[in-house]
Amino acid sequence: MRFSLAGRPRGLALGIWITASCAGPLAICLASTPCYALSEIQREELPSPVTPSTSDETTAPGTTVPMPAAPGTKPSDNSQPADETDKSAPEAPTGSGGITSPRTDPDSPPPPVVYDLDKLPEPVKRMHGLIIEACKSGDIEKLRPLIGSGESMTQLSLGDIEGDPVAFLKGLSGDGDGQEILAILEEVLSAGYVHVDTGTPQELYVWPYFFALPLDKLDPRQRVELFKLVTASDYDDMKQFGAYIFYRVGITPAGQWLFFVAGD
Repeated sequence: MRFSLAGRPRGLALGIWITASCAGPLAICLASTPCYALSEIQREELPSPVTPSTSDETTAPGTTVPMPAAPGTKPSDNSQPADETDKSAPEAPTGSGGITSPRTDPDSPPPPVVYDLDKLPEPVKRMHGLIIEACKSGDIEKLRPLIGSGESMTQLSLGDIEGDPVAFLKGLSGDGDGQEILAILEEVLSAGYVHVDTGTPQELYVWPYFFALPLDKLDPRQRVELFKLVTASDYDDMKQFGAYIFYRVGITPAGQWLFFVAGD
């Protein structure tokens, strides 16, 4: 639940060297050669790029050359002013690292929490019921046909898994036979759910609803529901992280069991 300053001082050093050591031919050369090194230093919040004159070479540092950009700012191209830094790929906000990751936007109202399974689309309701039935059987092999295989296989880890998916789930279970992980899965699916990213290719029904709610805004009743899944110590850790990162289940509107994962 993953920086170097952009300014480069060689233009200023070049000006000092020329002032201290040259006259005559070098001064003529200086007057006819563009000071490309200065143009490489970022010029933030200037009205327009200005070609420095020969006399600017002896100006005291800091009077015409702005301070280097803040760490993480992309240096501007030589032919563009620095206020046209690339904004085409902004950093993803924390907590939005993928479809299985918790996403809590403090500036947007959280999605409504729903408990009524009859409000689910029929394919989602059917998959939910099949998973619950497999959990209640106590036989983790009952999950195999629901997990599937190949590209459509349910994601069971935030990283790649090797080997048999049911064997992987047994390895997660404290008892070794898979009953503990079945109990967790059933408890997760017995909580309220949220419908997220409605109308987009990422549309999902996700259990438990804590996936999409800020943990520091849970009311006392909701915290009781959370403590059915995690301990108070886990809750404190997740509050520091800023999101619920225990097991969650996602099912697509078409009824595909997309993921059953924990972690950030």
